[in-house]
Amino acid sequence: MKIARQRRAYLALALNMVALTFAVSAVSTSYWCEGTRKVVKPFCAGPVTVKQTYCIRFNSSNLNDSRLVQYIWETGEDKFIMRKFHTGIWVSCEQSVNMIGFTCRNFLEIAPAHERGVLWLCIVAECLYISLLSMGGVLMCAEMCCRCDLMNGLKMNAFAAVFTALSGLLGMVAHMMFTTIFQLSVSLGPEDWRPKTWDYSWSYLLAWSSFAACMASAVTTLNRYTKTIIEFRRKRRVLEKHLRLEEKLLELHSPAQLWDVYISTAPATTEDLPEPSGKPPGDSVVLEVGDKPDVPETRPEEHC
Repeated sequence: MKIARQRRAYLALALNMVALTFAVSAVSTSYWCEGTRKVVKPFCAGPVTVKQTYCIRFNSSNLNDSRLVQYIWETGEDKFIMRKFHTGIWVSCEQSVNMIGFTCRNFLEIAPAHERGVLWLCIVAECLYISLLSMGGVLMCAEMCCRCDLMNGLKMNAFAAVFTALSGLLGMVAHMMFTTIFQLSVSLGPEDWRPKTWDYSWSYLLAWSSFAACMASAVTTLNRYTKTIIEFRRKRRVLEKHLRLEEKLLELHSPAQLWDVYISTAPATTEDLPEPSGKPPGDSVVLEVGDKPDVPETRPEEHC
């Protein structure tokens, strides 16, 4: 049983470490959501070296020339270009004008003004999620490493389970708040940021995988705690039963107690006595009414 408890402890600690790694990776990256934006092509600048598809080249130096629109329609060039972007809790990055590299800005500037307080709550909840998850892991390691008695180990195990479960709930709330804020930003955000197409990315999947591993660690730790308590109570009941039995046996060793037990087990009246069987036991003789017992005759001269 001790080996099984140790295996459950190692499993809970491993799940906690996986959840912590996934959570830190998700929060520190900006790939929660990604997609594309439809942007008007800028005018090309500089000498002509290679064909540039991300901008429109016009030979006239007058940028306000009315022939520009006619030129685009006649040559069949697309006026728009699709730029990729990715967004996290902290920043949102978009491809540069020349389609090389990304330019980033704070996500607080993109979120609607009336939802920035919720975004701050999301950030605080994510930080608390990581902190409580770390505290649960530290308690699990302390329980496994320190040599303490059973009760102190159970207390540390219980606190580790509570911290881990609470961190999982905070993480779930934080992920759902970010999802809501991002969807509101897509519809109510600034015009120069609103995406045309978007979807959840790998950081978002890492965040929910961290939540799943966190809850699995909490359940494993709580299962280990409850199973240890149940085994302890069962052994205590068995021990108390043995002690009561030994106490009764010690009381029965005295003659007075044995006589009381004999009296209490004896039949109270003659009606409770067992009836004789049909066949007389041993050499006993049953006499019927009117019969006389056979007595050997004695002669007077034998007594003389």
